[in-house]
Amino acid sequence: MTGLLTLALKYEQDVVTVRQRARQVAAGLGFDTQDQVRIATAVSEIARNAFSYAGGGKVEFHVDVQASPQAMIIRIVDEGPGIPDLDAVLTGSYQSRTGMGLGIVGARRLMDECEIRSQPGNGTEIRLGKLLPETAPAVTAASLRRVIDELITKPPQTPYEEVQQQNQELLRIVEEVRQRQHELARLNRELEDTNRGVVALYAELDEKADSLRRADETKTRFLSNMGHEFRTPLNSIRGLSRLLLDHIDGPLTQEQEKQVRYIRKAAEDLSTMVDDLLDLAKIEAGRVEVRPVQFTVNELFSTLRGMLRPLLVGESLLLVFEDCHYSEPLFTDEGKLSQILRNFIYNALKFTEFGEVRLRTELLEEEQAMRFMVADTGIGIAPEDQERIFEEFTQIENPLQKRFKGTGLGLPLCRRLATLLGGRVEVASTLGLGSTFSAIIPLHYRPAASATAPAPSKGLSTPAGEQTSPVVLIIDDEEAARYFLTKLLKGYPLEVQQASDGTTGLNSARERAPELIFLDIRMPDKNGAEVFAALRADPATAAIPVVMVSSLTLDENEKRQFAGAAAILRKDEVSPDVVRGILTRAALI
Repeated sequence: MTGLLTLALKYEQDVVTVRQRARQVAAGLGFDTQDQVRIATAVSEIARNAFSYAGGGKVEFHVDVQASPQAMIIRIVDEGPGIPDLDAVLTGSYQSRTGMGLGIVGARRLMDECEIRSQPGNGTEIRLGKLLPETAPAVTAASLRRVIDELITKPPQTPYEEVQQQNQELLRIVEEVRQRQHELARLNRELEDTNRGVVALYAELDEKADSLRRADETKTRFLSNMGHEFRTPLNSIRGLSRLLLDHIDGPLTQEQEKQVRYIRKAAEDLSTMVDDLLDLAKIEAGRVEVRPVQFTVNELFSTLRGMLRPLLVGESLLLVFEDCHYSEPLFTDEGKLSQILRNFIYNALKFTEFGEVRLRTELLEEEQAMRFMVADTGIGIAPEDQERIFEEFTQIENPLQKRFKGTGLGLPLCRRLATLLGGRVEVASTLGLGSTFSAIIPLHYRPAASATAPAPSKGLSTPAGEQTSPVVLIIDDEEAARYFLTKLLKGYPLEVQQASDGTTGLNSARERAPELIFLDIRMPDKNGAEVFAALRADPATAAIPVVMVSSLTLDENEKRQFAGAAAILRKDEVSPDVVRGILTRAALI
């Protein structure tokens, strides 16, 4: 450190001189006016303590030119009795009637550094430090000489002049405080305005969020209620295209058959998208019922192999089902689990050009769950996209994606279905090396109390009576659906009658007593449930076998309305083989 000035503390006037010199040194080193006042106040308070409690001492002014940043250092040394209870003074807990200790506490707050050495009977040394401001020029030997010369040539002020100086400093501080109060008041007003704006914004956001929730609920209710209206025209397109491809009305030209196959493929793709969308809407609306049954994993795999057999071809890409060694039956919804795995497999096949898609299982004993894994050797998924793929209508950009159309609903539906079964879905993937999609499903669905077996189908019987040709009555408000069933029945020794609404169909059944009735469930006027109940309540028609057909999949509660029906079919399940089986069981062929 480089010394600048040393002052002795012998008289009370020396305390005033120390204050003046402290301000002069601070000004010469580049401190602003506010810091000059802080330094002068801190030094004078410690000097006053030395004079009052130790009877005098000395004050040394130094500059630490080697430090970075450089600092002004002041040492106040006395040979007095020392400071008793120093720890209590420094922590602010010391109580003094004379005010002893307050000067030290104040000085510590005003300075960047305050180091105190004091022992009873051995005097006190206090070292105060203040870092030079960043805007001040670096202290050099030349600048130190200028500061020292100024201290020599400029004598200390008289007590009167010092009081004036302090009054000016006080007035300046008061003005600064007043300006800061005005600034604080202005900022408070701005903050109040901002708070009011934020409150209004939150209210608007809440209103919009509530509006969006209502719109989403309306959308969900609309979709879940429109399943029949969406599926009916699709079923008609698929059914009629099947009639054309089966050559029921004669052969097609090669070009016509190609066109019809395009129509059928488009209808099947659209039907898959509609099914996914409606399933999601039904889950969101809480209208999906879990129907747990007992089945083994290998039985499930056997069913999946049958469904996916057309895909089990080709040498560049293989679909492999690994046998499951867990032979105990699972108790969960087989249809929903199958739907999850089919979606996984379809996705894997779409995005894998070479290698294999493998379905395998792993028993998780601690969780009492089964992990179903569909692993592929395809394009893989980047880490940042592995959560996005489970968002609705989200598809990751990739050249392979352009070859396959979709809505981005398959994986979100899988996640919802797995959650519905009490499980979850996971994905592990490395970009360019393939992906593994997993569904972790509990071995036993909870909180189901017991598996509900579907009502057994009663065998169709032919009512007594002599008829040259058995009568089959079709009751359906959709003309295309009636046409499709009529075509499937064509060629059998049957008389087919049609009714376009429930009331007409009920009257026809009472008049002709047909041997078999195909009854649509969703109809205006009288719906299928009302017609079925009326048929069962009338002794003349109670024994007629009735096949219920619907565009929708019925839950267990809906099926109970049709207890005793010969069969309950979805319209997209109706095929020549199915119709032949129904006629055979009814002994009509």
